[in-house]
Amino acid sequence: MRVVFRVDASLQMGSGHVMRCLTLANELQQQGHNITFICRELIGNLNTLVEQTGHEVITLPVNTDFKSDNIYLDWLGATQKQDAEQTIEVISKNTDLLIVDNYALDEIWHQQLRPFTKKIMVIDDLANRGFDCNILLNQNLGIKKEEYKDKVSDECQLLLGCEYALLRPEFAQLRSQALEKRKNTKEIKNILISLGGSDKENLTHEILKDINNDLDIKVVLGSSSPHNEMIKQYAQNENITIIIDANNMAELMLDADLAIGAGGSTSWERCCLGLPTLVFVTSDNEQKIASNLEGLNAVKIVKNFEQDFQTLINDFILWQKMSSQAKSVCDGVGANRIIKNIITND
Repeated sequence: MRVVFRVDASLQMGSGHVMRCLTLANELQQQGHNITFICRELIGNLNTLVEQTGHEVITLPVNTDFKSDNIYLDWLGATQKQDAEQTIEVISKNTDLLIVDNYALDEIWHQQLRPFTKKIMVIDDLANRGFDCNILLNQNLGIKKEEYKDKVSDECQLLLGCEYALLRPEFAQLRSQALEKRKNTKEIKNILISLGGSDKENLTHEILKDINNDLDIKVVLGSSSPHNEMIKQYAQNENITIIIDANNMAELMLDADLAIGAGGSTSWERCCLGLPTLVFVTSDNEQKIASNLEGLNAVKIVKNFEQDFQTLINDFILWQKMSSQAKSVCDGVGANRIIKNIITND
């Protein structure tokens, strides 16, 4: 089967869309399927990373003059029509499955691509537009079938909920070890800070200034993050380890007792390993994920960081409850479930 992914990363939209598509692509490739990514050359893209993992990448040009009042079109860097035409120019004629992960693209785009692929699969988080696809994946906690009423056809297969969360295999592999470690943890000593691939608001620096430096602190940054040098300079005189483009996030989360992070797709990684988290909601599309997790007491959304941090550090019973609730959300084998559905309905 030939599978094409249409997905982007940038400073504005972050890295989560590409990273979850990579997880699915790697699993599909291991099962013998041919993979191609079509990605726009936006500032902060991950095209080189995708190539380094062994996948073909076809790039779309950037129109630096394009601006839109629609935030998602602005992130896309083109109109839907332009993007569809550019994608049609480069898509393989023998594409079996086109997987689309972009909030700017809806049924208008899907309909233009229909003649060039046997099936279309959409990865979505928002349920805010119409879709013309055969399979739709929304991996978020609490998502209901009714939210896609009149947005997809009756024939569209809906894969909904955290049982389908796209996590790299190392998370499932370390899950038992992590949960055993949480049971034996007696105090919170190791802090992991990761605000996503870009952290353009420089929340990391503000957080570091409010944390007591007698803790073991690790900070994960993306190489495209604009404030890395400032954070490195600050960390020189503190008990802080800086890691750029970490390739061992599962191990870092295993070692951590508490995470401080954004509310996007990495939430499912932390849940899989039972890691309590203080969450900063850094974009509108993260709000629902974070709120649903907080409703389960699996995370705490930050309102006053210094106060929230101290409360959690000093309340070990609260920490234990958060860990227990987090681990119940996601087991880490969602990619396998998705592929079984793709193959069964091929």
